[in-house]
Amino acid sequence: MSSSNHTAHAGGVPRTAAGAHSDNLVNLTDHGRRWRTVTAVVPTLNERENLEWLLPRLYANEELDEIVIVDGESTDGTRELAAAYAQDSLVPGPHPVVRVISQPPRGKGAAMREGLAAATCDMIIMLDADGSMDPEEFSAFLALLRRGYQFVKGTRYGCGGGSDDLTGLRRHGNRALTWLANRLYRQNWTDLCYGYVALHRDAVEPLRLRSTGFEIETEMCVNAVRAGLRIAEIASHETERRFGVSNLNTWRDGWRVLRTMVRLRFAGPLASEDAGAGAPLPAAEHLCPGALTASVPAGASSSASVEDAPDRLRLSWRAAALSRTGTE
Repeated sequence: MSSSNHTAHAGGVPRTAAGAHSDNLVNLTDHGRRWRTVTAVVPTLNERENLEWLLPRLYANEELDEIVIVDGESTDGTRELAAAYAQDSLVPGPHPVVRVISQPPRGKGAAMREGLAAATCDMIIMLDADGSMDPEEFSAFLALLRRGYQFVKGTRYGCGGGSDDLTGLRRHGNRALTWLANRLYRQNWTDLCYGYVALHRDAVEPLRLRSTGFEIETEMCVNAVRAGLRIAEIASHETERRFGVSNLNTWRDGWRVLRTMVRLRFAGPLASEDAGAGAPLPAAEHLCPGALTASVPAGASSSASVEDAPDRLRLSWRAAALSRTGTE
């Protein structure tokens, strides 16, 4: 239980074709450049009414190149609506490609894992189908990925974040689970049980996800630490589910979250196959939400002045979130 958390507090042009994002340009060699592409993964189960709100917003979002919808054999017309968008996306134009995958309804975790495996773009954003997560926040998540963070998660407790949906019981449960996770993994998370997540595609395999239910959100967080990924939180506002009733069961799924975080803590780091149970976790760089925050590489003094840090580490989370013009 000795993972260090070195955190120092430091005081667009529309695309003309799918994938052509002027603010995603990345240097590959001295002679060539390519575009960073983005996939949105949306697990669904009988969410047609909510998708009627969400899909038009995703389809018109200039950040996206691909939308992967993983449907758990819905019976309310969800798949038919998604298939109509998939068919329309075959026509050339400034819109993302839509792909629909059907699988037996084994749980949110199983659907998310299927979507992650199917995504073909460089960066992946995962969001719920119920309309509670606003696609307008994509830019904030992607800005941090472009600056070298490998795993970025939303928090409803950051400056500018919030929730219109949390009940008193779920709020207290989330805070208790977040507090315990911070003690077990030596992190500064503010919101463990929130599934608005963005990550690089090459970070998917190191996470080695196995969960099938809602506990996958916790598994992603703790395995990001166990794998030594660079982690960031960014403020997000959750609205109420627009239609229908959530499949989340507070007591059952809360217990699965607790069991998952404790079990994985004592399973050792993911970075080494030979590490035994209880081995020290790798040092995960963690950017937490705040007025001005910058992550310092492992081994650096947390009391070092901002002027001593590289320019890329002096960005406040707010500046990083709002900027859409940076290149790597």
